[in-house]
Amino acid sequence: MVSWTGEAPQGFPYWWEAFKNTPDPEDAAPPAKVDLLIIGAGFTGLSAAIAAHDTGARVAVVDAGNPGCGASTRNGGMFGAHPRLSHPKLTALFGEETADALFAEAGPAFAFVRDLMQREEIDCDYQATGRIQLAWTPAHAESQKTLAASVRSKSDVRIETVDETAMRREIGTERYYGGLLFPDHGAIHPAKFHRGLWTAALSRGIPVSANAPVTALDRDGAGFVATTPRGTIRAAKVVLATNGYTTRPFRWHMARVFPLPSFLIATEELSENLLGQLAPGRRMMVETRARHSYFRLSPDGKRILFGGRAAMRDIPLDRAARRQQATMAEIWPELADVRLSHVWTGYTGYSFTHMPHVGEEDGLHYALGFSGSGTVMAPYLGAKAAYRALGDARGKTAYAATPLRRHALHVMEKPHFLKAADLWYRTWVDGWDNLQARRGR
Repeated sequence: MVSWTGEAPQGFPYWWEAFKNTPDPEDAAPPAKVDLLIIGAGFTGLSAAIAAHDTGARVAVVDAGNPGCGASTRNGGMFGAHPRLSHPKLTALFGEETADALFAEAGPAFAFVRDLMQREEIDCDYQATGRIQLAWTPAHAESQKTLAASVRSKSDVRIETVDETAMRREIGTERYYGGLLFPDHGAIHPAKFHRGLWTAALSRGIPVSANAPVTALDRDGAGFVATTPRGTIRAAKVVLATNGYTTRPFRWHMARVFPLPSFLIATEELSENLLGQLAPGRRMMVETRARHSYFRLSPDGKRILFGGRAAMRDIPLDRAARRQQATMAEIWPELADVRLSHVWTGYTGYSFTHMPHVGEEDGLHYALGFSGSGTVMAPYLGAKAAYRALGDARGKTAYAATPLRRHALHVMEKPHFLKAADLWYRTWVDGWDNLQARRGR
């Protein structure tokens, strides 16, 4: 049974507290004609708009709801860029040349978004905490050594392995068999970062329109006509930047990127002594087990924010909170009975290769499928998509060589296969992870 502090209603993200009593930036009516229309006003779309405007293009952004109300202001705020998959897996999927290029692009992607943050003077509580990947089993710890060697040889990203003994300096638990530390990764307040991008777009005179879903997108000669409830827009080029919130009429993209929910909780404020025992390294922390748990201290250093796979489909938030607290207590038994202040969820946009992609389909450009790595990759690849749409050489990226693929399991618009996948993971995969972890003790 979860005990609540009563600070926020269920479904209200912790990050939204920062702007609870602050009005949104001014809404704009969609213009009749632009050079580039961007659909989606999250990290991807706003970064694309800024990049396109600064080339001299006339740009507009439309969003189906309130700008940023999706994953951009609901994620864990972990700031770092490195390929989600190992070099051998990337080689098997895309070839060695592309795998090498993806690894090499991690450093430039990170630097691009840090530069964007500094150039636009976005105050988003950035902290250079480092991020540690925690090995749940002995086999995971061995795989981390291989990954570290690949990262060192193929990129300029700094990486360190942490043995089981040294883990006590990072986290107050005996659950893990080692770790992989990215010392240059950091932490942000995602809602503040989004607000900063939104403000930067408006300061350039870029119209950003809320509650303007594109209900139809038709070809008009070499360009497009987008239909929204707030009027039609003629655009020479269009970038789709909706990721896990992609809906009709974009059926081709819906068949290749599916929404996977992630559930997060925030604890009540905890004592400084307790937090020092739980997270002495004060890192961003992620696990290697298939549950994909990720956790951190809040920017003010007073709470634990804990997210991951409570389910692979939508479930009631009180049930998600119970599952997340139980998972958190597996790591830190001290938190089994702590009160929670917030529980919320959001959709990550997953591709079947678990890799983002920038591309073009029938003239429509897109950046989609961030697969849980969107805090850096979404603004980075959003800019790439805008450059590519405008024919700018800065659009070159290895992520254009990671094609979005369909899967035989995904035959309908909605990802009904996730119901079976949820059962499989909760029944077998999680059990196997835990068995392997116990065998190592």
